[in-house]
Amino acid sequence: MKLSKLSSAILVASGLLVSACSQQSTDTPNNQQAKADATNYAMQNIDKQRLDIYTEVTLTSDLSHLNDNQKKMIGVLIDASKIMDNLFWKQAFGEDKATFLSRIQDPNVRRFADINYGPWDRLDGDKVFLSGFSEKSPGAQFYPHDMTKEELNNADFKDKQGLYSMVKRDQQGNLVSTAYATEFRSELEEAAKLLRQASNLAVDKDFANYLNLRADALLNNSYQPSDFAWMDMKNNPIDVVIGPIETYEDQLFGYRSAFESYVLVKDLAWSERLAKFAAFLPELQTGLPVAQKYKQEVPGSDADLNAYDVVYYAGHSNAGSKTIAINLPNDEQVQLEKGTRRLQLKNAMRAKFDKILVPIADQLIVPEQRKHITFDAFFANTMFHEVAHGLGIKNTITGKGTVRQSLQEHASAIEEGKADILGLYMVEQLLKKGEITEGTLEDYYVTFMAGIFRSVRFGASSAHGKANMIRFNFFKQEGAFSKNAQGLYQVDMEKMGAAMAKLSNLILTLQGDGDYQKVDALIATHGDIKAELQADLAKLAKANIPVDVTFNQGKSVLGL
Repeated sequence: MKLSKLSSAILVASGLLVSACSQQSTDTPNNQQAKADATNYAMQNIDKQRLDIYTEVTLTSDLSHLNDNQKKMIGVLIDASKIMDNLFWKQAFGEDKATFLSRIQDPNVRRFADINYGPWDRLDGDKVFLSGFSEKSPGAQFYPHDMTKEELNNADFKDKQGLYSMVKRDQQGNLVSTAYATEFRSELEEAAKLLRQASNLAVDKDFANYLNLRADALLNNSYQPSDFAWMDMKNNPIDVVIGPIETYEDQLFGYRSAFESYVLVKDLAWSERLAKFAAFLPELQTGLPVAQKYKQEVPGSDADLNAYDVVYYAGHSNAGSKTIAINLPNDEQVQLEKGTRRLQLKNAMRAKFDKILVPIADQLIVPEQRKHITFDAFFANTMFHEVAHGLGIKNTITGKGTVRQSLQEHASAIEEGKADILGLYMVEQLLKKGEITEGTLEDYYVTFMAGIFRSVRFGASSAHGKANMIRFNFFKQEGAFSKNAQGLYQVDMEKMGAAMAKLSNLILTLQGDGDYQKVDALIATHGDIKAELQADLAKLAKANIPVDVTFNQGKSVLGL
């Protein structure tokens, strides 16, 4: 989800600061900088109430079972994560973070800009909320601002669709790529050094191996060996997900990955409860409600499920809406050979359930169904969303390459929509088999419905938000829910099940065919917030229900 390079900010006569891609100036660079240094940014285009959409949560965990070296390791990993955070600022915004924030006088506006990693509201379609800035480029800083989609599609240069490179222009104006390992060399050398330092503190040999291979990857731009090593790392009580990973920030093509990090402490008791479910993936794949040719790939057998407390977020994972579950690696070859690991971020998940989902249900769900909003159902729906990323198909059956490549900027939204709906399908199947014993199907359906209202508030610039808009509009079309005279929603159990199967079939078919035009049409008709839903979301805002969380986090919070 995200931006483009504001590489040379210039001050026009009216006092507005705009990106160099949108306006030329006859000022010398020194004069431009002098004017820019004197500029302060003020809030615009949004109501002051909007600044309060994030509620603060303190990220802590019980570290008493860890030894001194393990606690020290967490501190080192947090230091490495801070480097990922700074690199994401460069990819997403392009200007120096400290200088940018120092020019915002109002502390509440400054906090909002810090959460959004720039002057665009990530949960409101990247709307500009600071004076002096124009609209956000869908290609972030990954591409030249004057580059069109057609130009890249028609160009021929090395690593055109690369996950780990920036696209720039050479002296002749031609498009070329520059590897992250080259573009961000000094920062990545420091991060690699810290990962090696952490590996020296590790007792678990597999974790130490992963950290060393990840350090290598930062410097040689080859991440697959460390992805395989991460899949083999099963038993360490500490984990770190670090590097350029998700491609949501690239809204132009969905090709290029953004830097991020999570530092994690394993919840051994909850992880033990989840261990059995990964074994059902191959069986569930064969039962998907779609033609056989769309489910011919076999999910990897080494997939696993674990629960963690997250103690530090950085970079892309910390921008705007916060992730509460992880499904990685994204490398299609690793997924097919090894599967993926699904990490449930239990403390962050609990905070969103208590502070956001339950209050939403109280406002929008009929009273007689509110008892079906449960944390177990929320946890399971979120968990099986991540598991469901491993279902379906990764490579098109029409010779168009991977699903990600063929669907371009729509790939992330459709993939998130697939994971949501197939996650619910998995819950239904496992309940029938008696493998899930907590709660009833109504718990999972009603909690899922309330979850749509939570996620749709992330906005159209979020792949998750767009996926939920599609699903809400599709469910409405299929009669999966109704509204009473008071404007409260009630789930129709039978029609919800039918709509789930129908939408699953549609998404799996679109992905397998790699049909960009049909996906584009689906998003055009179903991927927006229509007037009725907008009124319901306004009701949530009026009730001061947070849209998402922000974190009080770091070594001092953990007592390190």
